[in-house]
Amino acid sequence: MKDKINIAIVGLGFGAEFIPIYQKHPNVNLKVICDASKEKLDEVGGLFKVDNRTDNYDEVLKDPDIDVIHLVTPIGEHAPMTIQALKAGKHVGATVPMATTVDECRQIVELVEETGLKYMMMETAVYTREFLYIKELFDKGELGDIQYIMASHPQDMDGWPDYWPGLPPMWYATHCMAPALGIMRSKAESVSCIGSGKIRDDLIAIHNSPFAIESAHVKFLNSNVYAHVHRNLFDTARQYKESLDVYGSKKSVEWPLIEGKPLVVHTAKMPEPEIPQETVCPDYAKLLPDEIAQYTTKSVYEGEQGHLSFTQGAGHGGSHPHLAHELVTAVLEDREPYPNAVESANITCVGILAHDSAMKGGETIQLPKWSLK
Repeated sequence: MKDKINIAIVGLGFGAEFIPIYQKHPNVNLKVICDASKEKLDEVGGLFKVDNRTDNYDEVLKDPDIDVIHLVTPIGEHAPMTIQALKAGKHVGATVPMATTVDECRQIVELVEETGLKYMMMETAVYTREFLYIKELFDKGELGDIQYIMASHPQDMDGWPDYWPGLPPMWYATHCMAPALGIMRSKAESVSCIGSGKIRDDLIAIHNSPFAIESAHVKFLNSNVYAHVHRNLFDTARQYKESLDVYGSKKSVEWPLIEGKPLVVHTAKMPEPEIPQETVCPDYAKLLPDEIAQYTTKSVYEGEQGHLSFTQGAGHGGSHPHLAHELVTAVLEDREPYPNAVESANITCVGILAHDSAMKGGETIQLPKWSLK
């Protein structure tokens, strides 16, 4: 087994957050950074002292020394660039969502099956300290039987890059869907979704998507458990929040309503005033190599907020080094990452189909069978 892999980062907006993590990871050689903008390449490359830079994705694909491509590009480019990378023989880690169509998700799943390469959707929400804490409680049996899950991701996307305006809310639902499904490592079997409210006419025209909020009920595969997830992107007053509320027979965990407040853990059969307890979530840097553990609690930028993920989202709950480490170790150990290609497709497709359901007045839609394997 190799003890180091060569990685290329493609896309240097949010992607720049990962450069120092890979530079310091003991099992990584950051081979090259790539961005279509030469100005961005020079700015980021200079800041992090990366000399090997290219604005040509084809050069990255053709480089025989590159083992893994980490894609951090605009949403519409995720699937096409992933497909190119897999066909070029590269393992792929790609930012969310996996794709914008069910067919693109299917193509990626089939390519991974054909090639034996690794694919990981780099979903921050299943590596936040909050998710890892709730997952630990579940794995230890402290929650008991899961009865219901709620997840939400309100965010005001005005002012974000030009591929965001008018985006159907559920097309970018992975921050809700992934943690809801991830606690029990479940898959979605079916979804029904209702659209509510209305965004501005100029935004509606872009994707023919009218709803301010889309609210879905998701049935888990071979289970009596449902999750309720809802998303909004425009014209709704709400502070940013990526929340996960998990209701168990023994304990339940609820996300705070306001960013920065502690979780609330409810314990069954206690005196009523003692049922809820505010709980400061522990950090999980202990799961990481010492060289990158610092990045669960600090930005890679010295004295700056960095990418908008820090001004909206508080740095994604310390997830960035966990994501990088999972991708690296999955490739080195020749095991499936979480979420792998099928899991990523299921998470992404449930959002795509939820929007379809909303456009059809709440019709229940089954997930494709190939996403349930």
